[in-house]
Amino acid sequence: MTNKSASLNTGNGGMDLPILSGTVGPDVIDVRKLYGSTGMFTYDPGFTSTASCESKITYIDGDQGVLLHRGYPIEQLAEKSNFMEVAYLLLNGELPSKDEYNTFVNTISRHTMVHEQLVHFYRGFRRDAHPMAVMCGVVGALSAFYHDSTDINDPEQRRIASNRMIAKIPTIAAMAYKYSVGQPFMYPDNNLSYTGNFLKMTFGVPAEEYVVDPVIEAAMDKIFILHADHEQNASTSTVRLAGSSGANPFACIAAGIACLWGPAHGGANEAALNMLRQIGSTKNIKEYVARAKDKNDPFRLMGFGHRVYKNYDPRAKVMQKTANEVLDRLNVQDPIFDVARELEHIALNDDYFIEKKLYPNVDFYSGIILNAIGFPTTMFTVLFALARTVGWIAQWNEMIGDPSQKIGRPRQLYVGAGQRDYVDIASR
Repeated sequence: MTNKSASLNTGNGGMDLPILSGTVGPDVIDVRKLYGSTGMFTYDPGFTSTASCESKITYIDGDQGVLLHRGYPIEQLAEKSNFMEVAYLLLNGELPSKDEYNTFVNTISRHTMVHEQLVHFYRGFRRDAHPMAVMCGVVGALSAFYHDSTDINDPEQRRIASNRMIAKIPTIAAMAYKYSVGQPFMYPDNNLSYTGNFLKMTFGVPAEEYVVDPVIEAAMDKIFILHADHEQNASTSTVRLAGSSGANPFACIAAGIACLWGPAHGGANEAALNMLRQIGSTKNIKEYVARAKDKNDPFRLMGFGHRVYKNYDPRAKVMQKTANEVLDRLNVQDPIFDVARELEHIALNDDYFIEKKLYPNVDFYSGIILNAIGFPTTMFTVLFALARTVGWIAQWNEMIGDPSQKIGRPRQLYVGAGQRDYVDIASR
């Protein structure tokens, strides 16, 4: 907080608006009393200049390429931590002690099973249904199975619901994949790590033993960490908006999944991979780079630049190293990986890309990694939702506990017809 204020002159008089300061980042002008004092609203399509809440969870400095979770740099967490520890950090505000960590991991592993009736729920979908459509339906239906954790006013029920969502989302995601390919569902294995268990449920089959590759497990764990939370993005804002009405947590997460499904949000890594396939060969790169520089050409390079980051996406630095480790480990021979590496080299050295700060972002590398591991592109956004569930829940819990939060109700600038009288159909 500060004692600073901003003066506003509306033409009909003026008023002073308080200026609030956070721990880091730009100050914000408090406009909560603007309408009551002036009869006017602010106009901000996309809310790109509006802070909708206070938060202690994630901080982004797009100009400097900084991403902090509870104050910890994402590079340190991805390099030294694991997804379960980051999940605990996002939920509780501090890194766990050894005992706290072991208790948390044990609790999550004991909630990985889903109600057996959900198997029948899957059978109601067509086999060619998009896995995200299945995720929306199944996650939304969880509130019909777990009545004992839907009272948002009970802290203990909120805690149970949070643990259940984090534990069950990998099972639900793996089942969505298995259903799409016609393979039997794999039950969770509580002897494995969170990420290793997901890999086994996804790629294992009952007929043979599945051995988790530690390189692939580490790569997936990093992908989950890097996607765990990203401040007040579209899907997180959707979860908070749904939660502001008092909706149960399972419904709120389902709403977040629906928002994430949009190609402008969660589908970016799939779009980046499709672009690499379109280019097809390293001999075509020069042509496509020239097209990308041509303002009159509709072709755009996907996976480069970021709406928030005006510098190198800090998550991309981690993913770049991980992509090389996975490709080397799997020894995958695919021309799109050659295209990706050459395109990356050009983007990091070409003056056009450097001046416009069009650096490869996390979506560029994650799509390559997931494709190499064997995930179909339809599963990419599902994996994003799996990881982001932790952030959504942390944000939802924070919102529920914030006494200043109200039900979301954006205003509008109405530009339609003025009041007019109804005309009978015979006279029109």
